[in-house]
Order: sequence, then C-alpha cells, then structure tokens
Amino acid sequence: MKGEKAAQLELLLHAHPEGMRKAEIARRIGVHRSTVSRYVDELKKYTDLSEENNLIKLAQKPDEEPLNLSVYEGLAFNLGAKMLAQNSDIQNPHLVTGLRKIAMSMETYAPSVSENIMKLAEEIDRKITTGQGVSGKYNAVMEALVDGWVSGKIVKVKYESDSGTEETEFAPYFIGFVETEDGRNPISVTGRLRHTTDIETLEIAKITSAEILNETYTIPDNLKAFKRKSEADDYESPDMVPLVLQLKEKSALNSFGTLFHSKPELEKKEDGTYICKMSIENSIELSLRIIQCGTSAKIIGPESYKKRFLGYIASITQMYDAK
Repeated sequence: MKGEKAAQLELLLHAHPEGMRKAEIARRIGVHRSTVSRYVDELKKYTDLSEENNLIKLAQKPDEEPLNLSVYEGLAFNLGAKMLAQNSDIQNPHLVTGLRKIAMSMETYAPSVSENIMKLAEEIDRKITTGQGVSGKYNAVMEALVDGWVSGKIVKVKYESDSGTEETEFAPYFIGFVETEDGRNPISVTGRLRHTTDIETLEIAKITSAEILNETYTIPDNLKAFKRKSEADDYESPDMVPLVLQLKEKSALNSFGTLFHSKPELEKKEDGTYICKMSIENSIELSLRIIQCGTSAKIIGPESYKKRFLGYIASITQMYDAK
C-alpha cells in the first residue's frame, strides 16, 4: 500500500505532467529534499516514472494518444483560460494541469505560444499555492458535482439560500455560467431537486458541501419544466420506476400519496386483489411506503426494482442478525 507522502507525490506529478525537480517536490509536500528520492522509489513500485534532465514525471502509457492542437487552438485555449482566471476569484487546479498539457504538446512547433501558456499555468498555480482567491471547499464541491454529472448519480448538497442553510438531493444536468440580474456570471449547476419536479440553478459558490450518493438518475432529452402533480396523468421524468404491484385492497394506494406518480391503472382479479401499474418516483421513500403497506402490497415488477427492494430488506435484517 502506498504511503501518504508517495500518494501526495503521485497527485503532484499528475498536476505537473511536464515534470518537477526534487527541490520543488520537497517544498510542495513539506519534506527535506534528501528524502524525496525515497518517496520516488516507493512510488515506482506502483506507477511508471521517468527522470530526464533532473525532472521527475509520470511516464506516458503506450495507449495514450498525445494531445495534438493547432497553433490557433492552443492560443484560443490560452486566451479563454486567461479570461477565466482574471474574472474569477476561484482558481481551479485542473485548469493548471490542462494548460500544462497543452503547453507541452506545442513545445516543438510553437515554442513561443507554449511558453506563454506555461507562464499562465504557473501564474494560476502560484495563486493556488499561496491561497490567493482560491477555496479548497469550492473545488471539492465542483469535483463532486462533476463526478455526479458524468456518472449520472444523485448528489446530496448543502447550500446557502435566502432562508438559511438548506440540504437537498440534487440531480446535476449541466454546469456552466449563468447570467444574473445584477450582471454577474457565476459558475452554477442546473438540475432537478429530488423528490420534486422543480429544476433549479444553484451557484456553486453557495454550496457548502456535496456528497455523491449511490442513486442514479437520467438527464431528460429536453429541460422543459416538468408537469405539476395535478397534471400527472402523462407524467414523465427521470428517476421514475414503472412499478407493478399486487394489492389486497385499493386503500393501500393511500401510502403512496406523498410521492410523485402517474395515474394508477387498476385491474381487478378474480380473487379480489388488484394489479396496479404506475410510474412512480424512484427514491428511498418508495421502499419505505411499500414496507408500510405490509402484506397488502407485493411487487410484481420490474424485476430489477424487486431485486433491489429485497436487497434493501436483507440489509436491514442482516443488521439485526449480526447482533
């Protein structure tokens, strides 16, 4: 298992694809220069490293394609990054890494542009390391939102609103700049507040924490406002389960009144039970409502949701069996 300093070194080298001298590594991870070699040797057990011209860097993997940009593309990235860095109080370490990769790719055929991009990367990196206009919490929140967006997973967020600190589960659909009434353009995330049909835009700077949950969602084809509950006959939304239940009595449906769902389709069977079909909000509350029904409601389909529900029940019983 990698030690803490070796893990720090690996992260540092990922952020500096051009390579770093031992003296700079020692300064960044807070150790004496003479001990850096020990961490380099330790990291070599897990990762391929190369050392050329007194620079230590991560070795490029054979299947990695080099970045190939034209001079015009590189310059456009440079100008865009400079504008972002100058007009935002938040400096992003991933922007630094990306700029360095661009600069390295252009070093042979456009050295002057490459040098200019590398200088900008160093300028932003200097602000980050000295704590100028940077928030570690902001970048941690941003990374969680991006990871949730890419993987299609719900994110639990705490954010500051006019009424104080609020907490919600949020399905991120898009991250970008939003124009406000006062002329600002803060970086914001747009998505659906879980357990509602509301699509909201939250300023990322106002989000104080973000935690990815093991709950998936689907980004709709369009972002038109969802229908209200009163118009739920043709309700379509991400995170819905096409649920089929066998009910002993219709009154069991009262348990699902607080969840968003389409109009139930009921079919009475010869034995007096009902088959109920409806699209319903996919949430932990749905499992709790089914449990609340006791033996009055049985899941018929879909099979994937039934297996998930049974797994949830099993995890609860195992918790008590363990004692």
